[in-house]
Amino acid sequence: MTETRSAHDRITAEVTSWPGVTAATGSRGEWSFVLGKKEFGHLHGNAVAHFFFDEDTWVALAAEGRITYHPIFPNKMGPAARRIASDADVADVIELLRLNYDRRSRGREAAVTSGEMHSA
Repeated sequence: MTETRSAHDRITAEVTSWPGVTAATGSRGEWSFVLGKKEFGHLHGNAVAHFFFDEDTWVALAAEGRITYHPIFPNKMGPAARRIASDADVADVIELLRLNYDRRSRGREAAVTSGEMHSA
């Protein structure tokens, strides 16, 4: 018999396997993915993921149809939302989280190298 895991569980299993990532319930009930002390994305159940991207990345991802405006910040580039309705959506949410994780990881490595951070 094949075990079926929820989108939330599949995304969490992958993202928390990355070095330094923790996940926990946030102050608004969201399931947050954190690197250091910074959230780089979160889930609302199995239905939607939220992120924040720089404007150029946001524009490119929106043009590809991968993200849309965050419902709390309509018409504002940066905050982003992605519906989760299929296995393809799960895979893309993981890729989008990875984009932010890689960006944050590079920033943390640069800070450690320059002596700005005392612990990683």
